[in-house]
Amino acid sequence: MSKTKDQYEAVISTCKNVFSAKNADYGPSWTLFRPSSLTDQLFIKAQRIRNIESSGSNNVGDNIYSEFMGIVNYSIMAMIQSEENNYDEETSLDTIISRYDYWAQNTLDLMLLKNSDYSEVWREMRISSFTDMILVKLLRIKQIEDNKGKTIASEGAVSNYQDIMNYAIFALIRIDEKNEP
Repeated sequence: MSKTKDQYEAVISTCKNVFSAKNADYGPSWTLFRPSSLTDQLFIKAQRIRNIESSGSNNVGDNIYSEFMGIVNYSIMAMIQSEENNYDEETSLDTIISRYDYWAQNTLDLMLLKNSDYSEVWREMRISSFTDMILVKLLRIKQIEDNKGKTIASEGAVSNYQDIMNYAIFALIRIDEKNEP
């Protein structure tokens, strides 16, 4: 389990570096996204990964690794936007990074609990299954959003964003392991 935690933290560090650099370039302009728009951004990335996996064709050139990283970062953006603190384009980078770190740690803690229960079964899964699971979770979130956040017997949107983030990180770890000498 220590190996998983180390790999997870390494992936998060890489994703955070990209997130921080883009926030330095663009500022927190993404805070203008409504939650439904962030869900759609995640859907676009996951659907692109699925199209590449299914067709074997990649016309744009960005690899699925960077798309999974985008899914991690958009998931954290969605969790930040789910808070009632009303972040906007005037929010400082320090505040945004603090919230990024909070959600990254919170989601890591959740993964460690679930990973213990499931005995790291994700290591035996196909990367394409993570893509499918992400797409299913996104459709669930869309339904929750259409229901104005109300659920009867299921988790809310944030729990689904956390699962999406964890699936994307598992995919990134698996891709890294395949590329090791």
